[in-house]
Amino acid sequence: MHRVLFPLILLFAAPAIEAEDNGNFIDNFSSRWEARATKTQAEQPKWAVPMFSPFATLAQVFRSDFTSQRTSAGQTDWHFGSGKGFNLIPFANTQIDILVPGWIMHGGGQQDGFGDMILLGKYRFTARPERKGNYILSGALAWTIPTGSYKNGAPASVITPTVIGGKGFGKFAVFSAVGGGLPVSKVSTSGRTIHWNTVAQYKVGKYFTPELEVNTTSHFGGTRDGKTQTFLSPGIVVGKLPIRKLESSRLGITVGAGFQTAVTNYHTHNNTFATSVRFVF
Repeated sequence: MHRVLFPLILLFAAPAIEAEDNGNFIDNFSSRWEARATKTQAEQPKWAVPMFSPFATLAQVFRSDFTSQRTSAGQTDWHFGSGKGFNLIPFANTQIDILVPGWIMHGGGQQDGFGDMILLGKYRFTARPERKGNYILSGALAWTIPTGSYKNGAPASVITPTVIGGKGFGKFAVFSAVGGGLPVSKVSTSGRTIHWNTVAQYKVGKYFTPELEVNTTSHFGGTRDGKTQTFLSPGIVVGKLPIRKLESSRLGITVGAGFQTAVTNYHTHNNTFATSVRFVF
């Protein structure tokens, strides 16, 4: 996969193209990129990326989720891709996400279509791996671009700053994310939101990580002013399963599944089942 991906992100090193032979440039560039990502990730805990919540660690994967979601009207919607995509580590302590629009298929007669595109930047302020403190603190800034077709996305661009931190205790880890959705226009109808997500994970053996997430969204202004919805979300993440047996290889696959159920009277959806496939590189 990295042979296909790296030519798409050469913009990070465009000035170097003139200085190197074109025949060796992609190999040299990908080797440096992989070494930088490996070094960066070695300085943080090896916690699993959760099913639903934002995460503080830096990851380099291509991810696609598939979700079945029961709406408050009683219909079942399917989300293919679920707005996931590339998580990249182009610089030390930095992650850049390019999250492509997923396809939304409605069960109640509404027009199917693509959702929104999201660009996200994350910076890791501080971190220590398991044997040297086992904690992390990061900040992220996401930009939701209203590319959704047939009202399958946000009515306006949304900027979402988030702070994410956590602490591990042996094989057990707890981390939490607090952020706010700030639309740049149409605030009177869409309003603002506060997101609070907390994840508890426990590592079982080499590959299995069961987890429990608490996902809360509170609305301020707009048509949902004063309303809060909270979900309990048990799940499990399996991986990384290596694709190559070479110890130095980063290539692998991680899979996961999670179920989200509402615990508040107000909720826009309920009984969400999600599966996740992540190609690590």
